[in-house]
Amino acid sequence: MPIFDAARSPRLEASRHEPVRQAALNIGEVLSELKDEFPRVTASKIRFLEDKGLIIPQRTSAGYRKYTASDVSRLRFILAVQRDQYLPLKVIKDHLDAIDRGEAPEALPGGAPAAPQLVNSDMAEAVERKTRLVSLAELQGLTGASEELVDELLKFGLVEAQAGLFDSSCIKVTQSAVQLANHGVEPRHLRQFRTAADREFSLIESIVGNDLKKPEVSARARAAEEAQEISRQCLEIHDALVQRAISQLDR
Repeated sequence: MPIFDAARSPRLEASRHEPVRQAALNIGEVLSELKDEFPRVTASKIRFLEDKGLIIPQRTSAGYRKYTASDVSRLRFILAVQRDQYLPLKVIKDHLDAIDRGEAPEALPGGAPAAPQLVNSDMAEAVERKTRLVSLAELQGLTGASEELVDELLKFGLVEAQAGLFDSSCIKVTQSAVQLANHGVEPRHLRQFRTAADREFSLIESIVGNDLKKPEVSARARAAEEAQEISRQCLEIHDALVQRAISQLDR
């Protein structure tokens, strides 16, 4: 997997007046580069990211967009962090803008590494694991879960298998379930989280539903971005309420 080298950001290099000597790709070729890892990415999504200022491709004299390998790696990082860390585009853009200015910002929320090695080998490995489905054996190896625990999680709808394979959300849920099992919490006790998640998604869907009905892919991209921000704020409220209740325990 190509790694995004923040220290050699196209915009940072341009500011140093260093020529970017990389083979140029058109948007179709970029989609081919990304489709295995991000099967839902579209040309409209990439143009949406450009409109938001996260990626600035070169232009030919005729005005056609041309992308370098560094642009593709930058896109890969943006898409991976947005998907895996559920971060708003503004947070990602501010982080990348700081790197383009030659700064070394703090790590992104959610565990993404800090600049200048924005995507290091560990991040690349994590991204690779999250972009492909894993088998039951791999899920157990990654999380330390027993087959019985996974069966229980499947039974209560906390994880879902796709043709016997599991995605990144299943890995996260299973990891937490393993830790909670050490405190005597069983999968049957966790059903309320599935119910709460379904209710939260229904709320989010009702808010962004109008954009989802529009035929333009850019509208769906805006809806997805807004949905992620709403979800993040809902999680903030949930955490604040739980922490407030916990703080009463030692009073």
